[in-house]
Amino acid sequence: MDTTLQDSTRRSLRDLALDRQRTGRVPGLAAAVVRRGELVWTDGIGTADVASPRVPGPDDQFLIASNTKSFTAVLVMALRDEGRLDLDDTLDQHLPWVTQRATVRQALSHATGLAREPLGDIWETLEQPDAETLMSDFNGIERVGRPHDHWHYSNIVYAVLGQLVERLEGRPWEEVLRARILDPLGMTRTSVGFDDGPRATGYHVQPFHDVPRIEPVLDLRAMGPCGALASTVTDLAKWSGFVAAPDSAILSPDTLEEMCQPQLLVDPEGWGGAMGLGFFLMRSATKRTWVGHTGGMPGQVSGVFTHRESGTGGIVLMNSSSSPDPAAFAIALGDHVLDNDPAEEEPWRPGTSVPDDLAPLLGRWFSEGSGFTFSVREGRLEARADSAPADRAPSVFERLDDSTFRTVSGRERGEQLRVTRDADGAVVKMNWATYLVTRAPLGFGESLET
Repeated sequence: MDTTLQDSTRRSLRDLALDRQRTGRVPGLAAAVVRRGELVWTDGIGTADVASPRVPGPDDQFLIASNTKSFTAVLVMALRDEGRLDLDDTLDQHLPWVTQRATVRQALSHATGLAREPLGDIWETLEQPDAETLMSDFNGIERVGRPHDHWHYSNIVYAVLGQLVERLEGRPWEEVLRARILDPLGMTRTSVGFDDGPRATGYHVQPFHDVPRIEPVLDLRAMGPCGALASTVTDLAKWSGFVAAPDSAILSPDTLEEMCQPQLLVDPEGWGGAMGLGFFLMRSATKRTWVGHTGGMPGQVSGVFTHRESGTGGIVLMNSSSSPDPAAFAIALGDHVLDNDPAEEEPWRPGTSVPDDLAPLLGRWFSEGSGFTFSVREGRLEARADSAPADRAPSVFERLDDSTFRTVSGRERGEQLRVTRDADGAVVKMNWATYLVTRAPLGFGESLET
């Protein structure tokens, strides 16, 4: 894969990052663009430490805070795939101490209607609950809305999902995370809190002067599954690659796709963002959908977003509490590369054969008065509607038996295509999601003999 960018693109990316750093008055930041898990551009601006100035690098740890939630969500979904829970199970089915009524699906998508934080003013005292306090706090927090009535972000709910992982696995959440995700992906500099390697110091820059103040580093204790991770640009490039094309040994690609389906609108006014199962789904000005998360801790703000279709990721790590919007920043980096320096398309490659039984299905067909073209690519049956945009992927079918196919992607995904033959074996019609598909453009109720 070509991982080079034009010099003009690299300069533009640096200019974009420099503008964010200057206007946001961020002491230091590390930024990157990724293709399929490989860094194609990374840069640092400012300083990782005001007292000992040095430019932040791709191997400097920053706290990634609530990006942790996406990792916790992947663990929950992996347990679902193993049959150890169902998304519509209520939390109390697996955690007997829970009295709050909420399902796993609602918890993953911030649709429980439960309050954001544990009891007490924890972001004033900075004292985070231990496991025992978390359990008692959870049952006492306020329900601020009906489930699914509207999106309402909740840190404590994700901490409870961490407890769910621990109970089902019989070991600490951190240990499960390392065994199931971090080690398989080679994310050696991703840890609960900072490790002993190079790191960025977090700051608060007040609005009326330019002298940064060091922010405290918190021990999140039982709240860890919602926001305790630290990571680097290098490691997060691997995470972006996983989000684009997951390793099935960690999580089924179909399950990651399920996690990227909208559950609730985050932005009901502008329809610019939605919540999946553990991931934000953000719609950029270019009409691309970016999948990822943001994070904020005292002195540390992060954004990691991936355009899954192209495998392009944008990463920003900043060491200021009042940093620019990390989602918009990360997405702007990725969009700039896709707009101005996209990866070269794969060349068309000829196939080797057309299966004999698929040959009669090829060519022009009609359904509901509209035209479709059925074709074969790499030995698989595909269909494209005349009205589909040029960049829309076709429907792809997999064989179930001699006369039945399953739509595995594209339009009518999941539905069956049934082929009907006459006594001589000639194809006379098809039914796709029960709708009649014929060689002639028939209206509803017209017979094949008309």
